[in-house]
Amino acid sequence: MDWLKPETFKGRSVLVTGHTGFKGSWLAIWLNRLGAKVSGYALAPPTDPNNFSASRVRDILVNDVQADVRDADRLTRAIEKADPDVVFHLAAQSLVRTSYTAPRETFEVNVMGTAAVLDVVRARGKPCVVVVVTSDKCYENREQVWGYRENDALGGHDPYSASKGAVEILVACYRRSFFPPHRLAQHGVKLATARAGNVIGGGDWANDRIVPDAVRSLATGSPVSVRNPRAVRPWQHVLESLGGYLALAARMRQSDDPAWCDAWNFGPTPGQELSVAELVEHFVAAWGRGRWTDANGSNQLHEAAVLRLNIDKSLFRLGWSPTWTPDEAVARTAQWYRRYYESDDPNMLDACEEDIEAFQSVRVSDKTDLSHLLPNIMSVSHVPSIPPVFQ
Repeated sequence: MDWLKPETFKGRSVLVTGHTGFKGSWLAIWLNRLGAKVSGYALAPPTDPNNFSASRVRDILVNDVQADVRDADRLTRAIEKADPDVVFHLAAQSLVRTSYTAPRETFEVNVMGTAAVLDVVRARGKPCVVVVVTSDKCYENREQVWGYRENDALGGHDPYSASKGAVEILVACYRRSFFPPHRLAQHGVKLATARAGNVIGGGDWANDRIVPDAVRSLATGSPVSVRNPRAVRPWQHVLESLGGYLALAARMRQSDDPAWCDAWNFGPTPGQELSVAELVEHFVAAWGRGRWTDANGSNQLHEAAVLRLNIDKSLFRLGWSPTWTPDEAVARTAQWYRRYYESDDPNMLDACEEDIEAFQSVRVSDKTDLSHLLPNIMSVSHVPSIPPVFQ
């Protein structure tokens, strides 16, 4: 884990957009533990409760700016003040079902918000590592049983998925037009995208996500209503995807090899994807009580039935690999929420840091043997920097 070396992030200025959200708040906590000087830019927390408040993330930040990512003036001032060595861009409208009711806002925030961030980086004219987080849903989903590779076609049935595919094309455009990897010595900006699977973990209270929905039901003694029990997703603990983002940023900081300035998938080990029903059953068991009901058919909005990611490139080129099994991820997630609801005055920073410490302490030799995947390795040279157009 090269990114865990003290010198990688210690003392470095790191900007996290979307730091008030679920993943962004966890990333801010982890970066702080790694010794970074963390600044955040995002709207106010999107839910109440939320991990940003429950873990008192504001207290560990150098700068906390709560504003719209589309506000170019505020964004410019915030980035100039932070003067970041690394930018993790997570700010987004992140819900599929919300994108059906607010499609224009979804495209504006996700696409033009990303353009705003990259344009400030371009105007600054200073070396910087930028990791733009998109989604596993950026691919044109053909309900195939094998995982999508980084050079598969982009697309999206719903506005959210389509917006993330559009962000990938936008980033590729900026990389090609303004930050070409073969001219790093001239501009110094290293730009990549990260596509992660469905993440779970403590501190997510968003609507229409299965774990937060389950938590709300179980905490009140109600049965968990499951819309699409047979849908298959690449579930992983939030620390798995964040570990991938950190590993990628570390590689980009340590090397001028243009191969890192590309798209990267982060998901579970092949064969460890779960259906929604399996995930809920695991979660109810870890919670210790409760039950779930099949609400399939009550949802009229399109949602993909099968989604898997191929992670060969990250496994064998980046050196990243999953750490926790699905059972471990679910158990730690349930434990986090139980701790929150059973405390009179919860400060969940300790709970987050304990999970991070446990995650980091897993030795590389303890991880799953992935040698059987070697025949499927795909060379970086076979993965184009410019994504394919919609098909």
